[in-house]
Amino acid sequence: MDQCVTVERELEKVLQKFSGYGQLCERSLEELIQYAGGLRREILQTENQDGDLSGTISLVMTQCCKRIKDTVQKLASDHKDIHSSVSRVGKAIDKNFDSDISSVGIDGCWQADSQRILNEVMVEHFFRQGMLDVAEELCQESGLSIDQSQKEPFVELNRILEALKVRVLRPALEWAVSNREMLMAQNSSLEFKLHRLYFISLLMGGTANQREALQYAKNFQPFALNHQKDIQVLMGSLVYLRQGIENSPYVHLLDANQWADICDIFTRDACALLGLSVESPLSVSFSAGCVALPALINIKAVIEQRQCTGVWNQKDELPIKMPLLSNGTEPWRCQTDIFLKKSFIMQFVSDTLDFRCISGELKHTCSLLCSRLRTPMFV
Repeated sequence: MDQCVTVERELEKVLQKFSGYGQLCERSLEELIQYAGGLRREILQTENQDGDLSGTISLVMTQCCKRIKDTVQKLASDHKDIHSSVSRVGKAIDKNFDSDISSVGIDGCWQADSQRILNEVMVEHFFRQGMLDVAEELCQESGLSIDQSQKEPFVELNRILEALKVRVLRPALEWAVSNREMLMAQNSSLEFKLHRLYFISLLMGGTANQREALQYAKNFQPFALNHQKDIQVLMGSLVYLRQGIENSPYVHLLDANQWADICDIFTRDACALLGLSVESPLSVSFSAGCVALPALINIKAVIEQRQCTGVWNQKDELPIKMPLLSNGTEPWRCQTDIFLKKSFIMQFVSDTLDFRCISGELKHTCSLLCSRLRTPMFV
């Protein structure tokens, strides 16, 4: 994370310079245009009948050319400075990110069964993203057989989400009404919030929709017990239809962020109803890998430096405890990770020290490992 912050800081500097350079160019060129335009008008007014220019006008034109040349040179110099700033971003990326992560890979990891599981996870991810054509093409090329029943839920969810993104509530409302009992069983407020948004869209139409809004308010009846306060607010807003909700104390009802929120709520509740995780397994695995890679690369470098390459050769375990975050909240641990098992210590002593190093050297080696991994000394 620190590496990302460092690169982002360099990027912000470049963007600030670009913004300042753009404003400077615009201002400088505008001044030159005005200056040259004024000089042109002056020449036209004072030009002699024979077409000759006076000495004063010639001097002014020389000064104008010099001013234009100096301005262009200054802008060119500032542009070169921006190039150096851009190159520093590239250097920051090279310095803070390891482009070669193959060192932590294990040969033979992706065998036939593992490759099939990976393909299935990728296909599910494409289904979740609504990229049905890509998923079907991957199935054909990899030889996967996906049942139609596995694809149908994702097709429906993506159709409803696409409608919500353009503020069309009808498909989501129909889905919520048809699944009302199951949604209420999991204490979901999705249907109420969809009805609330539809009611607000009627309020935005002003007095022309007053009768329809009153009629639609009957849909709130099943939710009166749990959402009484919210319903009272919606009913109170009807008083201000004539002057417009945007000019009333109920202007917060028009907050545009609630449309993004309803998409998230629908995705979460629909996935829970279908027994799916909110995030695709591919996304979760990728995020976990991004968190784990720096520490794994560090320990791999230490292992190679100490010439004990046979220490970490198990496919079903990690050599260190790897704290990961789920949605930025509660930490969870990999089921397969281990904090330097006894077998690791034994192999480490036999391979690295070759039974010839004294205890002080062993202690130094262990301390080096711990400092690189930012973990306390193991016992």
